[in-house]
Formats: sequence, structure tokens, C-alpha cells
Amino acid sequence: MSERLEAVVEALELTPGEQVLEVGCGHGVAATYVLEAGATIVGVDRSPKMIVAATERNRSWVETGKAKFIQGELETLDLGGRRFDVVFASRVGFIHREPERGRELLTRCLKPGGRLHVFYDAPR
Repeated sequence: MSERLEAVVEALELTPGEQVLEVGCGHGVAATYVLEAGATIVGVDRSPKMIVAATERNRSWVETGKAKFIQGELETLDLGGRRFDVVFASRVGFIHREPERGRELLTRCLKPGGRLHVFYDAPR
């Protein structure tokens, strides 16, 4: 697993039952930590290969409906109006190159009072 991603998920301070959106889910490692914390997750990545890997890694949670992985890009992402308690991204280049636009796109996915976390490296 990954100490960096474990630290990222710990910094989210998740409560069991929270609904989480991860942008740039990659292989689904952080998603595993989110699920182990008792939250549900939707992971998004622009790479079809990463979606396959994340789905395979978290297959048992996908089968129970606690995890879902979607191929797409943040700019065109359609979640059908779904909102999340927590939205996070770790090492997503677009968000770091265009932080204001990234924040705008991510906050539209938050429930009122929801929390947004963006990391480039592990939190300190």
C-alpha cells in the first residue's frame, strides 16, 4: 500500500457513512483506505486502465455498492447532480496548474457544509 495515500486519507478525518468523491483515483489505493474508514466512494480518473485497476482492487466494495469508479475528466464530469460530504484530489496536475478553476469544479460536487481537500504531497 502507500504511506503517502494513507496519510492523505487520514487527513480527511472521515466519519463512517460519509460519501466521498476522489478525483484522480488511479489504482484505487486511496479508495481502499476510504472504504476501510467506513465511508463510501466514487472514484474518477481520466484513464480507462486506472478505472479497471481501481475496480479490481476494490471489487468486493464495488459489488456491495460502497464503491464506484468512473472514467472521465473533471471538466466534463457528470455525476447526475450527486453531491458529496468530502471531495479530494491528490497529485492531480490540472488542479495545481489552474487552482481557481480546479476549486470551482470540485466545489460544485460538495454538499452544503462539505469538505474539499487538495494535496500535492502527503499532509504534514
